Amino acid sequence: MAVGLTAPDALLPVGGVRLAAGAAGIRYRGRDDLLLIELAPGSRSAVALTNNAFAAAPVRICREHRGRVAQSRAWIINSGNANAGTGSPGVLAVRRSCSAVAASLSCAAEAVWPFSTGVIGEALPVERIEATVPELQHRLTEDGWLTAARAIMTTDSVPKGVSRTIDVPGARYTVTGIGKGAGMIRPDMATMLAFVATDAPLSQAAVEQILARAVDASFHCITVDGDTSTNDACALAATGSGELIEIGTVAYRACRDAIIEVCQHLAQAMVRDGEGASKFVTVRVRGARSGEEARKVAFTIAHSPLVKTAWFASDPNWGRVLAAVGRSGLEGLKIEDVDLMIDDVRVLVGGEPAEGYQESDASEVMRRDAFMVTIDLGRGGSDATIWTCDLGHDYVRINAEYRT
Repeated sequence: MAVGLTAPDALLPVGGVRLAAGAAGIRYRGRDDLLLIELAPGSRSAVALTNNAFAAAPVRICREHRGRVAQSRAWIINSGNANAGTGSPGVLAVRRSCSAVAASLSCAAEAVWPFSTGVIGEALPVERIEATVPELQHRLTEDGWLTAARAIMTTDSVPKGVSRTIDVPGARYTVTGIGKGAGMIRPDMATMLAFVATDAPLSQAAVEQILARAVDASFHCITVDGDTSTNDACALAATGSGELIEIGTVAYRACRDAIIEVCQHLAQAMVRDGEGASKFVTVRVRGARSGEEARKVAFTIAHSPLVKTAWFASDPNWGRVLAAVGRSGLEGLKIEDVDLMIDDVRVLVGGEPAEGYQESDASEVMRRDAFMVTIDLGRGGSDATIWTCDLGHDYVRINAEYRT
C-alpha cells in the first residue's frame, strides 16, 4: 500500500535550491544518509518544529538559529541518528555540523538549520558529517530531489515526494516537497521530516502564514500510532526574487493552495507507508459543536488499538468505534444522536444498527486498501477529517527489531 512519489521523474527542480546527498556512514552502510540543501541568498524560510518537551539537539539549535538570523541559507539533514537524549555533546555535535556547512558555503553558522532523524540516545558521529559536507558542497545540483528523498528515509519503505506548478497572470512557479515518516506518527508534528520549496517570490510573512496553514491542514491531520517524536520538523523556503507576493493577493492564494496540496500529499504518503499498514483510513467526524471537538473524537477513534486491529482484519466491529466515541470526553454526548457509515454502507442510525444493515457489506468495503469511516454526532455543524491506518502484525515486528 506504500505510496511515495507520484512518478520517479515527477520531482521538478526549484530555482534557487540545490541539493546533494551522500553516504557518511552515520548508521547505515552502503546508502546515503546525509543531505545538504542550499538556498539562494535572500530566500525566505520558515519552520514548524515538534512540540515534544524533550526536543532533540538539532531542534533546539534550529530554534536558536531561526531566532538569530533573518534568512536561512542551508539545511543539513542526517538520517539514522536522532541526536536526541545526548546532552551537551549532542548540542556540540550540531554546532559543529552547522559550522562545517557554513565553512563550505561561506555563510554564518546561524544561517544553517539542522535536522536529524533516527535512533534516540546514541551519540552523533559528527566527524563523519564534517568529513562529508565538503564533498556534498561540490555535488550540489537543482536536480537532486529524488536522491534527497531517499537519503532521509529510516523505516520508510518508499521515498516520498511531489511537485506542483502554479500558474498566475504573467508567471509560472514550481513547488516541490519531500518527506519521511512511517511510524511514531501523531499530530503536533510526528516522527517526520518534510522539506518544501518554491521559486515563487513569497514575502517572509507569506511564507510563515502559509507554512502554519499547510501544517495544520496536513501533518496535524495524520496519525499512525499516536506517538510523537523529539525531532519532527517541516521547513518551507521561497527563493524567488523581484516584487514579493504579499498575503491576501491572488498569487498568494494560488501559492498557498499548491503548498497545502503538496503537504497533504506528503502527509498522506506517510500514513500509507505506515509501519506494517495495509489500509489507508479516512476518519471524518461531522455534527460536532466545534472543530476541536470533532478532531478530539476523530483521534480517539484513530488511536484505539482495538479499532485499528479490527480494520486490519476487515472486521466491521462497530462496537469498538462506538466505544471510542463514547470515551472521547465530550460532555452531553447522546448515543441516540450518533450515526456511523463505512464508505457508503450505513451501519448505525441513532446509535442502533441501520435498517437492512448487513455485516458482510461493511466487511467487503473494509477489504479495500482505502476506505472512509464517517461518524455524525448530531449535535452541531462542525466537522474534521484525519488520515490514519490499520495496525497489523508487521508494526510489532518492525518496532521490535528497529535497533537490531
